[in-house]
Amino acid sequence: MFIMKKIANYENKKLLVVGLGKSGVNSAKLLHKLGADVIVNDLKDAPADVLKELNAEQIKVITGSHPLNLLNGIDLIVKNPGIPYSNVLIAEALKRKIPIITEPELAFEILDAPMIGVTGTNGKTTTTTLISLMLNQGKSTGKAYVAGNIGIPATQVAQEITQNDVMVTELSSFQLMGITKLRPHIAVLTNIYEAHTDYHGTRDNYIKAKMNITKNQTEDDFFIVNWDSEEWRTLSKQSKAKIIPFSRKGTSEDGAYEKNGWLFYQSEKIMKASEIKIPGDHNIENALAALAVAKLMGQENENIVEVLKTFSGVKHRTQFVTKINNRKFYNDSKATNIEATEKALAGFNNPIVLLAGGLDRGFTFERLIPYFRNVKGIILFGETADLIAKVAREAGVSQIIKTENVKLAVPIAYEMSNENDIILLSPACASWDQYPTFEVRGDMFIDAVEDLKKELEM
Repeated sequence: MFIMKKIANYENKKLLVVGLGKSGVNSAKLLHKLGADVIVNDLKDAPADVLKELNAEQIKVITGSHPLNLLNGIDLIVKNPGIPYSNVLIAEALKRKIPIITEPELAFEILDAPMIGVTGTNGKTTTTTLISLMLNQGKSTGKAYVAGNIGIPATQVAQEITQNDVMVTELSSFQLMGITKLRPHIAVLTNIYEAHTDYHGTRDNYIKAKMNITKNQTEDDFFIVNWDSEEWRTLSKQSKAKIIPFSRKGTSEDGAYEKNGWLFYQSEKIMKASEIKIPGDHNIENALAALAVAKLMGQENENIVEVLKTFSGVKHRTQFVTKINNRKFYNDSKATNIEATEKALAGFNNPIVLLAGGLDRGFTFERLIPYFRNVKGIILFGETADLIAKVAREAGVSQIIKTENVKLAVPIAYEMSNENDIILLSPACASWDQYPTFEVRGDMFIDAVEDLKKELEM
């Protein structure tokens, strides 16, 4: 039995879903349930189980190409977020003025519960996870569900959720480009840096997509914004919602902030910053953003504190893996840009052996030089290995080694390390030169660390 808002605007409409990922399959099934005539299209062949599942519901699937005649008579397209608007089928749809949305927009239309939306260049997943844990801590009725870019289709969650629940939704810039009606009651902007210009074309386009998270908000809603950048403070003026700042640097005391080593909400002292289990200043920022949401939702301080004292991190995001002979291993494979690696390096005081490198997007890495002060050695792989090696030499890093991949880098890093050192995978680059996703890269690191541990214990 599904619980969702009853809508009739898709009945007897001819709709095209482009992309056969989890979000596409869930969108197609939902649209069919809402009475639409649905076609699914993807360049790649559908897995046999997915094809069987869609055929069972009489949903037509066309794979192998993007034939333009698919657009004939189409009333609306639901697009996989990763497919660029320059795609031949999508570009032609834009010419024909066929409306194009992404899956979270569809989820919002049927959602019969409050939505909390989280976006930003870095920290989205950790903040989304912290919010859900805080809201669920000590909760006797209802539940906070996570959805969206975190890996769980929003359309799946929106069909199961009740009015007593809340959906905490991680929203990428790709997803937010397809927003028309989506309106989170609470929206969070963790930060905005340089990212995804290969998709968006310009930084301004990227920022515009991010700011779509608040474009439909009203004065009855809340927009939680990182207050430690003049740019982000200025961007907040675009919102009609009530602005709730969070600040690690004490630039505002109107919302959540750190002062003298303590976390506050307005003038209320919550806990010591040093008691947060996950390391790094960036995680203090994530904690403040989540804390602000939890306080707006009426959560008790003791429940907030319990989560921040015990949460050990999201997989692939400065995730503690294990300790081997007093060396701590951390997996930060999600550090697909320079800013994320800066934050990871700044989070440790002990000597660091860094594993880095990946897809060459045309960036240089001089900005990392000040953050290499604790880096005693670096093992590099991927397209950017030479670029980062050059910067490491300029920073005075004493040991620089290039190898083929993450798996081979792990035993080299161990040999380079001493007791109490940190061995950190934080690539500063996307994974696509060698791995299909950052998760695959991170899992390879974890497996290599576990293999090393077994070998040394034999």
